[in-house]
Amino acid sequence: MLKRSFDFMVATMGLTLLSPVMAVIAAAVKMDGPGPVFFRQERLGLHGRRFRIYKFRSMVTDAESRGNRFTVGGDARVTRVGRFLRRHKLDELPQLLNVLTGEMSLVGPRPEVPEYADFFPAEYARILTVRPGITHAATLRFRNEEELLAGAGDPRRAYLENVMPAKMRLYVESLSRQSLRHDIATIVQTVLQVGDTATPEELLLDAPEVVNIANLPRARREHVPAPAARAASAGRVRQTVA
Repeated sequence: MLKRSFDFMVATMGLTLLSPVMAVIAAAVKMDGPGPVFFRQERLGLHGRRFRIYKFRSMVTDAESRGNRFTVGGDARVTRVGRFLRRHKLDELPQLLNVLTGEMSLVGPRPEVPEYADFFPAEYARILTVRPGITHAATLRFRNEEELLAGAGDPRRAYLENVMPAKMRLYVESLSRQSLRHDIATIVQTVLQVGDTATPEELLLDAPEVVNIANLPRARREHVPAPAARAASAGRVRQTVA
C-alpha cells in the first residue's frame, strides 16, 4: 500500500513538472515524420494481466514490417529524434501514465511482451507477483542492451538465450529486497545513470548458466532459430569490443 501511494504521488508530481518537457518532445516527434506521437504495445503486468505500455514513438511507423521487434545499435528504423530520445531514455517518460493508472510501478521488473515471457513460464510466474516498473537494477545493468545485441549474429536469439535470462535472475533476486528505501535508491541511480553495465564477454559467459534455450522443451523453443556454435557467437561479439 505504501509503495502504491509513493508511486501515485511521484507519478503525479512527475507528470506535472515534466509536462512542458513532454510537450516539446511530443512536438519534436510529430515534426520529425508522419505517425502518432505515442507508441503503444501490449505487455504483461501484475498477475499476468495485459496492458498497453506508453512510450514516445522513436521509430518509423511501419518499423515491425521492416524487421523484428528488436532494436539494436544503429538500427535504420530509428528516427532522428528517436535516436536522441532513446539515448537519454526520454522515450520512457509517458510510462508515468501507466504508473498513475496502477498498471506499472516506478521500480520493478521491466514489463515483457507475452511472446517472450511464454518461453519462461515458471520464472515469470514469480516475476509477475509484483507490478512491472519503469526502472530496475536490471534496467541499469542493461542500459547498453542495444549495443550488446548489435554485436550478436542473431539479436533475437541473443536476447532470449543471454539477455533475458540474466535480467530474470536480477528480477527474482530483487523480490526479497523490496522496500521504499530500495526504490528511492534505484530511482536516484536511474536519474544519475550510475552503476556497472553488462559487457559482451560477461553476458556470453554467465547468462547461459541460468537458462539455455537449447535445453527448453520443444514447445517453448519451436520459434527460436537453431542454435549456433557458442564459440563462433562469442568470437563475433568480442570482435565488436576489440
